[in-house]
Amino acid sequence: MSELGLHKEIDMLNAKISGIASYVPDYILDNEELSRMVDTNDEWITTRVGIKERRILKDPDKASSYMGVQAVEKLLAETGTKKEDIELLICATSNPDYRFPSTASVIAHESGLTNAYAYDIQAACAGFLVSMQAARGYIQAGLNKKIIVVCAEKMSSMTDYQDRATCPLFGDAAAAVLVEPTDEPVGVMDGEFHVDGSGLHNLVMKAGGSALPASHETVDAREHYIYQEGRVVYKNAVRDMLSSTLSVMKRNNLSVDDVDWLVPHQANLRIIEAVSGRTGIDPEKVLINIQHYGNTSAASIPLCLDEFKNRIKKGDKIMMTAFGAGFTWGAMYLVWAI
Repeated sequence: MSELGLHKEIDMLNAKISGIASYVPDYILDNEELSRMVDTNDEWITTRVGIKERRILKDPDKASSYMGVQAVEKLLAETGTKKEDIELLICATSNPDYRFPSTASVIAHESGLTNAYAYDIQAACAGFLVSMQAARGYIQAGLNKKIIVVCAEKMSSMTDYQDRATCPLFGDAAAAVLVEPTDEPVGVMDGEFHVDGSGLHNLVMKAGGSALPASHETVDAREHYIYQEGRVVYKNAVRDMLSSTLSVMKRNNLSVDDVDWLVPHQANLRIIEAVSGRTGIDPEKVLINIQHYGNTSAASIPLCLDEFKNRIKKGDKIMMTAFGAGFTWGAMYLVWAI
């Protein structure tokens, strides 16, 4: 093939999701049980965040990687993909098994992906979209042909069950997608991402890193759990998820009628309703499962896609948007390929 022909072939490649799978633990922590743990009740939680229950990985010997392995092995089985054909695994997580090595390396090893390189991405609740953008880059550059993006989040590991404001929000889950090249007009069409480090102190785990290493004092002060200033986060999440979604839609000449599905990060039902309502997209097109799983951080969007995949058809135009700690946020336009 001539050099011109090679470049032409590479230019035609796009990255598509060719398979999707997810895993949630069996244990269900509902609002009734939560109300016996902390001063709250079902009505308070439901009216404020729209969550009825969340899944919790109770086994203290199992970490985020365990759920990631379950999702990856299910994905491989359902797509009929050979383990040795996977060239790269990207894990999005805010709850790594260890500070090092990477959780991706643990998942790759436990899943038998002997030919795959693996690394983690930390983009908080926007982790799936950021990882998909990275996978898209590898595919379009011709560097890889089979990539797994897995999001594994044991959110219960950093949830303070004495804090009534944050403990109702989070659940544990993992989800994985197979990303492959295609010359069809499907796959990841566009993405837009932003970061604003001034949001650091509004949404953070204060201790455990090099800025504030673990000590008796940090443990006693309960600084190894999620700290969130809810009103600030809500205001920024609504504004930024909306603006990035509208920006990507405008850039791709998509009207609200063109969008078949909107899949927002499942952080808070009020945020979802505010963002989707202001886009003008029909509420029937907004995919929501937060009531059953809570906020599963990076796993929330692929978990939602997997749950509703029987309703999504090949060629459907999907807008996805997320906002998380950092602050980091963005939106992605995807044409469904399965």
